[in-house]
Amino acid sequence: MAMRRAEVVCATRETSINLVLVLDGSGRSDVKTGIGFLDHMIATLARFSRFDIDLTCKGDLHIDDHHTAEDCALALGHALDLALADRKGIERFGSAYAPLDEALARAVVDLSGRPHPKIDLHFVRETLGTIATENLTHFLQSLAIAGRMALHVEVLSGDNDHHKVEAAFKAVALALRAAVKRDGSDAVPSEKGVL
Repeated sequence: MAMRRAEVVCATRETSINLVLVLDGSGRSDVKTGIGFLDHMIATLARFSRFDIDLTCKGDLHIDDHHTAEDCALALGHALDLALADRKGIERFGSAYAPLDEALARAVVDLSGRPHPKIDLHFVRETLGTIATENLTHFLQSLAIAGRMALHVEVLSGDNDHHKVEAAFKAVALALRAAVKRDGSDAVPSEKGVL
């Protein structure tokens, strides 16, 4: 079987990104975005999806964290879309629950080709480390849009915002791992015949 891999290189006035994604990996990551907490979440996504992710971003962090978070998510989603190609022979759907201590998150994904994010993380704090919590929500929204997927993520319970978002990223990773899994066929999993 061919390795499902994609490379994305993009540069704007706001960010410069180099990304390599391997869907059939081992969960290895090398992430350097300049935002420690974002690095931690992308590494978590890699580990539990079993994707290999190499990502370097040089962003305009002297302004704020928004462009870096958004553009890393867009690059990762685009790489996922490229690696899936015509989306033949995949399970397409995935869902998972993930706890982290008192926090519990649910993620459901449909690699439908139709982007639709619905993200409810229920943060209390404004920041985690040096990233605004709203940009962690926006990361998942941007990932869904660029990855051309329906992505529903909800924190069902929790008190600690770090625990809530980490549970959410783990649930997303597990759902993606299930959705990209090869099903042994050469068919596109759609009544329309295309995704």
